[in-house]
Amino acid sequence: MKRVRKTHPAAQLASMIMPIEASACHAVRHARLAGQRPARRAPRAAGRTTLALLLALSLALAALPSLTACGSEDAATPGSASNADGTTNGPAYEIPTMATAAFDASAATGENGAVIDTSSLAQGYVAASAESESRLKFQVIQGDMSYNYDLDGDGAPLVCPLNMGDGSYTFRVMQNTSGNNYVELYSTAADVTLDSEFEPFLRPNVFCSYTDQSACVAKAKELAAGATNEGDVMRAVYEWIVDNIAYDTEKAIALADATGYVPDPDSTIAQGKGICFDYASLAAAMLRSLGIPCKIITGYVSPDGIYHAWNLVYLNGSWVSAEVIVESNTWTRIDLTFAAAGGASGYVGDGTTYTDRYTY
Repeated sequence: MKRVRKTHPAAQLASMIMPIEASACHAVRHARLAGQRPARRAPRAAGRTTLALLLALSLALAALPSLTACGSEDAATPGSASNADGTTNGPAYEIPTMATAAFDASAATGENGAVIDTSSLAQGYVAASAESESRLKFQVIQGDMSYNYDLDGDGAPLVCPLNMGDGSYTFRVMQNTSGNNYVELYSTAADVTLDSEFEPFLRPNVFCSYTDQSACVAKAKELAAGATNEGDVMRAVYEWIVDNIAYDTEKAIALADATGYVPDPDSTIAQGKGICFDYASLAAAMLRSLGIPCKIITGYVSPDGIYHAWNLVYLNGSWVSAEVIVESNTWTRIDLTFAAAGGASGYVGDGTTYTDRYTY
């Protein structure tokens, strides 16, 4: 049940001027991929006889068909697959109907030229639209957490994720008056109960924009066409992005001190290159369109606290290779930029320590 709170009339707005923090729409600076699987070290033999036996056993095993990392029982599990790029597992996969997100003008409420659509909160998103010649922000607030998004003043709708889970939210459209001071044009409050924790991360939003007509969606479907499980899907998308999207160092330099950068998955494919935010956005768009929950995370990476973007994925299945481990039914970090860029100078961290700041 929604609780709606209207703002004061326009004549009283001047008394509500307040400072607002810089937008969470930060330009992201670099890239890198999370941990490689540690090699297992064989125990040293106690004597020559034991060593001879071990060598004989190794030669015998080498002549047998390879097994999955989890043993023969897992190898027989329906939906499992193994090749040179690792082993996948999970229930049989079919490409699902794509989850969407859209602004419903008929359901929106507002005043002072700003409207907010809260008709799809259970599906994990809220949308807003406004017309103004001044700079605008859209705030999504829950408790002491707040996300501030740039909102175009031409009436174009903005879709934002309810990334803070269930709870009481406040949504506000704010108009800039001077410097970092903003005045509230309209606000509304609502109690949110998501249909599932995955809803916000299965749909497009401002930083992960796509439709059923998008090039990234078409490519994702092409890659998933032969998948037997979600691990196959993850592997196909991961490897395609790493092999086909180059790290754009010039763009990273140009945006090093910029704010407000918004990635476009289709543009990343068309250009064949991008920065870390582009990699994370493209991966999220492709995986979400295939029914796999995927978060975009921005934050800091070691060794120098570089601002960066990566993904968290949730598979009903797994993919295990020499370089990547994506476990079943848990959020797993993947850093496609690290995998694709390697040692891209100072714009790539070392892939060891990640500090989350924002989730989209």
